Amino acid sequence: MSEQGPELEIVHLLRKVTAEFALRQAEFAARNGMHPTDVRALVCLLDAEREGSGVTAGRLGAELGLNSAGTTSLIDRLERLGHLTRTRDERDRRRVLLRVTPQAVELGWAAFGPAIGSAVALLREFDAAEVAAVRRFLGGFLAAVSEEGGGAGATGGAGATGGAGAGR
Repeated sequence: MSEQGPELEIVHLLRKVTAEFALRQAEFAARNGMHPTDVRALVCLLDAEREGSGVTAGRLGAELGLNSAGTTSLIDRLERLGHLTRTRDERDRRRVLLRVTPQAVELGWAAFGPAIGSAVALLREFDAAEVAAVRRFLGGFLAAVSEEGGGAGATGGAGATGGAGAGR
């Protein structure tokens, strides 16, 4: 691998990390009666919450690449499992916003918290310039993957953002 250079070694290492994280997400989904797309949906909702934006069914479906029927089925399933709630938008009562429940956040932290904690601890060993370099690389790589896949890489690779509850 070293004859490929350190750049490709890092790209391959990132691929291994994302594949391993995707496997852990699939195992988490199966253990908790969910489909892997359900976990991606929860991650999308948590990301939006962190950004301070509300998510409608239409936006969630678009981010996941689902049609209306598939989105409704996913939302109904997550609501039945107690992982999601629908609430009226306070600013526009016609809009219904989706939110992850505290129960789902706790479930996600129980599964993914140790890995997230290890990553945070590791990053705390880096100086500000190293953290900036990691952020720049991951942001640039995400943009490249998202552009190449027509946006599918951004949501399909949600393992980079964590599992259900990872966005706390």
